[in-house]
Amino acid sequence: MQEADLDTGNSGIDMFDVRRAYRRWASIYDVAIGKLVEVGHREAVEIINRRKGSVLEVGVGTGLSLPRYGHHLQITGIDISPEMLDKARSRVEEQNLRHISALHEMDAGRLEFADKEFDTVVALYMMTTVPDPERVMAELERVCAPGGEVILVNHFSVDTGARARLERLFAPLASLLGWHPVFPVERVLGRSGACG
Repeated sequence: MQEADLDTGNSGIDMFDVRRAYRRWASIYDVAIGKLVEVGHREAVEIINRRKGSVLEVGVGTGLSLPRYGHHLQITGIDISPEMLDKARSRVEEQNLRHISALHEMDAGRLEFADKEFDTVVALYMMTTVPDPERVMAELERVCAPGGEVILVNHFSVDTGARARLERLFAPLASLLGWHPVFPVERVLGRSGACG
């Protein structure tokens, strides 16, 4: 995919911004962000480990969650950042994670998988990084099998208080950060949440 062809959406951040930001983040992501997302990763994967079959992790990043998945599952991961995927691939190799089927560079808004292909689809802290979260949600549901489950773990902004002021302060830096500090939960609510 050529960078000129990347979707810019209407949200003040485009895929070029995301790739550029995560190119910078890749070398320090685990140290700078890892502890902040650890609890969410752990709890989501505990739920997924009770399930069977195939799992698609959208926005797999450096692969922080990959060692936590049960070996009875077949895990596929995608990410838009080749630098982040390089870290994930190294993690898989170094830790001999044989239940990781594949790691692909791919746009979450244009998943290159068949309809109803995965038993579980999970997006960990990545909905704020995409230009068009509504389209990504539609794609997550499209590739989820009947009786399957789409699981989201994400930062959602608040309307009032000190945290809201901080989020609004950082909002103009979205293209530099590679994510939206102001991201209301309504952006992803309203969809069925069911697969099939």
